[in-house]
Order: sequence, then C-alpha cells, then structure tokens
Amino acid sequence: MSGAERTPLTAEAVQEMLDASPFIAFLGLTVTEADAGTGRVAMTMPMRPELERGGPMQGQFHGGPVAALIDTAGDFAVAVAVGGGVPTMNFRVDYLRPSGGAALNATATARRIGRTVAVVDVDVTDSEGRLTAVGRGTYSTQVG
Repeated sequence: MSGAERTPLTAEAVQEMLDASPFIAFLGLTVTEADAGTGRVAMTMPMRPELERGGPMQGQFHGGPVAALIDTAGDFAVAVAVGGGVPTMNFRVDYLRPSGGAALNATATARRIGRTVAVVDVDVTDSEGRLTAVGRGTYSTQVG
C-alpha cells in the first residue's frame, strides 16, 4: 500500500480496534485523542484490582500493564498515520516513580514515520499529572 492510498484512522476507529482485542479490552484502554497530522495518540487506563501490584504496594499499577499501555499507545501513534495496526519491533520502558491513582494517561508522539520504520516516544502520567514512566518504541510502518 503506498502512502497516497493510506487513510488516517480516527479516534473512533482506533477505539474499535482496541475493543476488538481481548487483551487490550481487558486493560480497559480508552482513546482520548488521535491525530494523524501530528502523529499523536492519547489514551487512559483505569485502575482495576487485576492490574495492581500485590502486598504492601496496593494501589499501584504493576509494571506489566504500564508497559502494555506504552506499547499500545506507541503502536497507535503510527497506526493513525498509516491507516492500520502495525507490529512492534522494539520498545523500552523507564519507570520513574510508582504509578498509582484512579487511572494512567499515556500520550504517544511519533517522532519519525519512515517508509519502513517509525519511532515513537510515550509519556505516562498519573491522575495528578505526575510523570510516572516514559517509553520509546520502534514500529514497522507496514500495515499488518
């Protein structure tokens, strides 16, 4: 598919794709922004008991769901521009502080979308607006 044939995705289309994935639906992700022109996607993940760390760390998100939020937001920052879901090539997460509260917010910004590879940065903030984690991912730009 050439770039001229690609149709950018809307926030509604992204939400439909998220809801169609059993794992992502389990996380409860909700799209709050999807802008193909800026390569930016934002989404929230509500706290649920299944996503919490156990023991004395109750009320904090486990790192696994935080990483999944980062990867999903990064993927869809590319997907909105290329017109469909794309595979992750690599991503990393830096946990800056415990992630707690009612929900986490991820904002993914595509830094470069090339012919075959895209690079995306993702910031995760808690309900109080504190930066709790950052991630960077590389994604194939070949629609799957």
